[in-house]
Amino acid sequence: MANAPQHTPANDQQDVVESIVHHMPVVLPVAGAVLIFLLAFIAVFMA
Repeated sequence: MANAPQHTPANDQQDVVESIVHHMPVVLPVAGAVLIFLLAFIAVFMA
């Protein structure tokens, strides 16, 4: 076990989920607001 690779932040790969999770408190409400706006626009346009 003397030659086991060391896990340091320098050689760890960046996880895709970990890079996205930090933005979720901003992205989710913005996406929800855009979706609600589009649905309301469609409802008014169809009426």
